[in-house]
Amino acid sequence: MLPALSIVAIACYLLASGLLAWPLFGRGTATPSPAWQRPALAIAMLAVLAHAGVLLGMHRGALDLHFFAALSLVACVVSALTLFVSLSRPVAALGVVVFPLAAALLAVDSFLAPPTIPVAMGWQIKLHVTVALVAFSLLSIAAVLAIGLAVQERGLRHRQFGPWLRALPPLTLTETLLFRMIGAGFALLTLTLVTGALFVGNLFGQHLVHKTVLSIVAWLVFGLLLYGRWKHGWRGRRAVNLTLIGMAVLVLAFFGSKFVLELILHRPLPRL
Repeated sequence: MLPALSIVAIACYLLASGLLAWPLFGRGTATPSPAWQRPALAIAMLAVLAHAGVLLGMHRGALDLHFFAALSLVACVVSALTLFVSLSRPVAALGVVVFPLAAALLAVDSFLAPPTIPVAMGWQIKLHVTVALVAFSLLSIAAVLAIGLAVQERGLRHRQFGPWLRALPPLTLTETLLFRMIGAGFALLTLTLVTGALFVGNLFGQHLVHKTVLSIVAWLVFGLLLYGRWKHGWRGRRAVNLTLIGMAVLVLAFFGSKFVLELILHRPLPRL
């Protein structure tokens, strides 16, 4: 049952991204139209629901924080948030990047990764993990928007107005949405650090010190960016660079130490 559901989710992700990308390969000035976007987003919604069903069944309805399971979970949440944002903002082109990546991570977790058993957690740790997961997902979307913003600025600078550039929302809207995502993600990242300090025992213990320090560094980077935006009107390349730097540090914080511990040193997932 679960392998079949995984295949359905993967197929729907790829079909949705294909429908969103198809008009971009047309000639002339064609851009993705609502006629393409609506069925694509509906299919993507089926993919997210199937993906969630796979996660619930495969990991026994619990939060599994093992490396590949955590990647698949993040991919599902990012896809769901992308869908939610696309309902009210013309950013469905994000799915061209997000949905194939979600399909790949689900495929690895379903068919290639070794089976894992979730580690038991109290409600406090579940709250901490959930907040961290949503914060990471929002900032991941911000990173994709930052790349889109860089592409737009480069295209405008070199007067290259191809269909991929026209598929993106207006530059000012991309920039506004970017900072809204960063603001929401920064608030939740702050809450993540607070709940970690309150609920996680030995936050600077051997297996958590790198994650804690890198999370604080990422928090400082995003905080600096928001302050610079508010105080000095930072935008453009500086905003893109700081967003990508902060996200890279956050990826190392969330998955770097996990990769080393689980896949290189083959140590069991530590209890928080």
